[in-house]
Amino acid sequence: MTVHEQFAEDLALYALGALDETAGLEKHLEECASCRRELEQLRGNAALLALTTAGPKPPARAKSRLMDAIAKEPRLQQAKPSSRWWTLGWIGAVAMVAVAAVLWNQNSNLKSQVQESARVSDQQKAQLEEARRIVDTLMAKDAMHVSVVPVGMKTPPPEGKVIYSRDRSGLILMASNLQPVPPQKAYELWLIPMQGAPIPAGMFKPDAHGSALVVNPPLPAGVEAKAFAITIEPEQGSATPTMPIVMMGSGG
Repeated sequence: MTVHEQFAEDLALYALGALDETAGLEKHLEECASCRRELEQLRGNAALLALTTAGPKPPARAKSRLMDAIAKEPRLQQAKPSSRWWTLGWIGAVAMVAVAAVLWNQNSNLKSQVQESARVSDQQKAQLEEARRIVDTLMAKDAMHVSVVPVGMKTPPPEGKVIYSRDRSGLILMASNLQPVPPQKAYELWLIPMQGAPIPAGMFKPDAHGSALVVNPPLPAGVEAKAFAITIEPEQGSATPTMPIVMMGSGG
């Protein structure tokens, strides 16, 4: 393994801030333009993993309806002394109903805020759990770092790196310089086990710069990987790979 290849293996961890010893790599980056370009691409992919959340905007305060309710009540032109107290009691009852309506509306708004806060909290917990899975996969002791390369060379050549943990059923693919796919087509990643048929491991399309990212697709637990391959499939995916294989790599 050349010095360039040795440091290139650590670029993904360095881009995510997960590399313990960085002095040697940083010195190499000052001298190697190719590694600097790859680092920029990896940092761009890592940006897709950024987890951002925003708290719910509280609803506007309920407007008071008490004075409106009283103002809309018809005024008695000539109230008899005997009906004065009855009239005041009736207006008081209306006022109490109006106050009760305002309080009920505020209570409903408060319940909505509590429900929205609970929903946001659940969403944040799910995002935090997904972030932990990503870190666990990157730092797992059994993590395989597999570079997938094109079967037919192109210029500039497509590049890809797969990080896979069998124990955690975690997988991350970072690819760059990918060619656009035809309409209604997409790339599909395949996990090729030691025994048995290839397992679908995620659909993806490259962005305008040819970069793509696949993070923790659904995979069966405990599968030992022999290799990884990429094919072009219909957008909805395929049960088996469609030849030819455009990129492939093994953990050998």
